[in-house]
Amino acid sequence: MKRYCLALDLVDDPKLIAEYEAYHINGWPEIKRSIIESGVLEMEIYRISNRLFMIMETEDDFSFEKKAAMDVANPKVKEWEELMWKYQQALPLAKPGEKWLLMKNIFNLNEL
Repeated sequence: MKRYCLALDLVDDPKLIAEYEAYHINGWPEIKRSIIESGVLEMEIYRISNRLFMIMETEDDFSFEKKAAMDVANPKVKEWEELMWKYQQALPLAKPGEKWLLMKNIFNLNEL
């Protein structure tokens, strides 16, 4: 199993943040299915203020390239991603069009 941690910001507007959270509480079943089919075993998103932090645990053969190819071919995922851009804003260091950015693991208690 692999673990990935990613970060993203939301537009800093309490009303939009509440809407974003509501979409995730009442997530679309097609989106959940696409995440699972890509090899994601577990996914959690945390928020503080307008900063999001995602933890993904995946199958060993998971790849972001494979997931991206699956997403491009899925009209419902494309619809979801376009809708989410209303709420999301890229981190300052993101390249144009980039959303979630991988975070570097700098500490692991089990590796001490």
